[in-house]
Amino acid sequence: MLNFAAQLITVTLDDRGSLAERMSKAFPWMLALSPADRESCAQGLVDAARASFFTDQPHLAIAELTSWKGTATAVAAGLSSGSAGLEWLDDDETVERP
Repeated sequence: MLNFAAQLITVTLDDRGSLAERMSKAFPWMLALSPADRESCAQGLVDAARASFFTDQPHLAIAELTSWKGTATAVAAGLSSGSAGLEWLDDDETVERP
């Protein structure tokens, strides 16, 4: 968590390029995401980190980081919203345990 915090502070203090561009340098896995997703990811990570630090709940930032990194890994492996057989679930939809 401290490593993530240090990287995030370094990125946010830099003023060269957009937040997504700076975050992509610190977290190269973000390059697998589309430009729009990189923007969402960058802002999501900053927001989750702020919430984590202010509430002393580090799992919020870790969950956001893990989620976006997993998404980037899936995209790099060839999965996308247009992939055959891929079904996106609505947030309010309940899924039963397998």
